[in-house]
Amino acid sequence: MSTSPVQSIHRRVLVWAMGALVAGASLLVGISYWTLAHEMGEVFEDNLKQVALAVANHHGTYGMARTPSLAEQLPRVYEEYGKFEFVTAAWTRSGTLLHRSDPAVNLPFRSRSGLSVVNIGHERWHLYTIVLEDGIVQAGQRDSERQALARETGSVLILPALVMLALLAGMLTLALRRGLAPLALAASEVTARSVEALHPIALSAHPPELHLLIGAINDLMARLGGALSLQRLFLADAAHELRTPITALRLQLQLLERASDTAQREEALVQLRAGIERAQHLVEQLLQLSRLAPETPALRREAVDLAELARSTVGRFSARADDRQIDLGAVTEETPTVHADVQQLAILLNNLVDNALRHTPAGGRIDVTTRVEQGRPCLSVTDSGPGISAAERERVFDRFYRGSSVSADGHASHGSGLGLAIARAVAERHSADIRLDEAPGGGTGLRVSVLFPAR
Repeated sequence: MSTSPVQSIHRRVLVWAMGALVAGASLLVGISYWTLAHEMGEVFEDNLKQVALAVANHHGTYGMARTPSLAEQLPRVYEEYGKFEFVTAAWTRSGTLLHRSDPAVNLPFRSRSGLSVVNIGHERWHLYTIVLEDGIVQAGQRDSERQALARETGSVLILPALVMLALLAGMLTLALRRGLAPLALAASEVTARSVEALHPIALSAHPPELHLLIGAINDLMARLGGALSLQRLFLADAAHELRTPITALRLQLQLLERASDTAQREEALVQLRAGIERAQHLVEQLLQLSRLAPETPALRREAVDLAELARSTVGRFSARADDRQIDLGAVTEETPTVHADVQQLAILLNNLVDNALRHTPAGGRIDVTTRVEQGRPCLSVTDSGPGISAAERERVFDRFYRGSSVSADGHASHGSGLGLAIARAVAERHSADIRLDEAPGGGTGLRVSVLFPAR
C-alpha cells in the first residue's frame, strides 16, 4: 500500500500560519464591515431625523394649496446623480399629502413618531416620522444606499489587509528560515557521522528545544557503536575459532590421503568425522548466538511447561548419554509454567545439557530439574563432572572462553566456549537470572540454574 510523502515542517508551519493569517484578515474585514454598517446605520438614522426636522421647520404652514416639491426646486445639475438619497413628505394629521420631494416615491403615511423600516415597491426604506401639532413630516432613505456606502467603505479595508497579509507572510517565511536553521545544522552534523565516527553531538551548540532530539540521536549512535563493536569482536572471534577446526580438518584429510592400510584409513576417518562434527557444532552455536542479538525480532511468547520441556530435551539427548554411559534423567516433581519463547528455551536447555554431557565422565549422572524457588519458576541442570571453580564462574559466560575445565575423556575441553554464553543471552532476553553453584551432596559437579520472573 503506497503512502503519501510526509510534508516538511517548514511547509506545514507556513501553511498553517498563512491559513491563520488569511482567516484573521477575513475576520477583520468582516467585523469591520459589520461595525461600519452598524455605525453608519446609526449615523443615517440621525441624518433622517435632521432632514425630517429641517423639513418640519421649513414647512410651518400646511394650509397652502400646493407646496412645490423639492425635486422641482433643485437645480438641473443634480439630475446627473439619479435618484435622491433622501426623500421627504409632509402630511396633515388626517393623512392628506401636502408635498413630497420625489413624486416617484410614495412614502407610506404613519401617524406615530419614530423610526421604521418599510418596503416601497421592490426597495427597502428606512423611514423617520415626526408628528407635530399641525401636521406630520417624514424623511426616508433607501437601504441600498446604506449598503453601497458600507461596501465601499469596507472595500477600502481590503487592500490594506492584503498588503498587511503579504508583509506578514514575507516576515513569517524569513522567520521560519532563520528559526529552523538549527535543525539544518543538526542534520548536517548527523550526516557528517559515519561508522568510523559515531561520537556524540555537542548539546551546547544547539538550542534547548533540540536537546531531546539530539540526545535521542546520541543514544542511538552510542547503541549503534556498541552493536558494531560487538559485531566486529564477534566476527574476529568467530574467524579465529573457525580457523582451528578447519586447520584440523585439513590435517585429518591429509592423514586420510596418506593412510597406507585399512586400519590407518579407518582411524583417520574417525578423526575426520569427529572434526566435522565439532566444526558443525561450532557453526550451529555461532548461528544461535547471532539470532540472540539485541536487534533480533521480539520474542514469540506463549505458555511453556518447563517439565514438558525438560522431558523432551532429555529424550533428545538420551541416546548420546547412553553411548557415554551417563545416567541422564528429568526430575519434574513440580511443573511450573512460564510465559516465554519455547524455541529459545529449547536452545538454552540444549546447550546446558550438551555442556554437561561434554564434562561428565562415564558412569556419571545428569539431572534436569524443574521446581519453584521462592515463588520463581526454576529450571536447572546438575552434573557430576569436575565442576567450575568459583574464580571462573563469571568468566565462563564470555564468548569462546573455555577455562581450565576438562572434558569427559580427561583432556582439555574441546567445547566451543559458546554454550553458557548462549544460555545467558536467552536468559537475559526473558528477564531471567542464570546462576552457577556446586552440585548438592558435597561431591564434585556443577548446577546451572535459570530462575524466571515470578508470575
